[in-house]
Amino acid sequence: MTVHANKSEAGALAYTLVAANHVLQVDVPKSEGGDDLGPSPHDLFDAALAGCTALTLSLYARRKGWPLEDARVTVVRDASDEVSGIYRLARQIELVGALDAQQKERLLEVALHCPIHKLMQAEIQITTTSA
Repeated sequence: MTVHANKSEAGALAYTLVAANHVLQVDVPKSEGGDDLGPSPHDLFDAALAGCTALTLSLYARRKGWPLEDARVTVVRDASDEVSGIYRLARQIELVGALDAQQKERLLEVALHCPIHKLMQAEIQITTTSA
C-alpha cells in the first residue's frame, strides 16, 4: 500500500492524502496555523486504533455468530509527555447487543490483538529518501 500526500488547493497547510481509491484531507487546527479542514495527523493515528478495534471486534463476533450489534470505541489522547517519547491513548469500548458475560470478556481480549494495537506497540523503522 502506498499513500501519497500532496498540497491541497484549499487551506494554508492542508494536504490531500490518497490511499488506494480513497481520498482524505489532513490539516491542523486554526490555533496551529491551519484551517481545520480535516483531521490532524495525530487524529488519524488515534482514529486508526478506534476504527481497527471496532472492525476487529465486529469481524470476530460475526465469525463466531455472536449478536454484536455495535462496537462503540472511543479513544482519548494524552500527548502531554509526547516530547519525552510517551504518547498515551485511553480506549473505551462499549459492546452493544445481547452478549453474555463470557462473550463480552472474550471480545475485550480480542481488542488487545487488533492489528493497529499490535502495530502501535511494535518497533517501527522509517527510512526517508529525497526524490
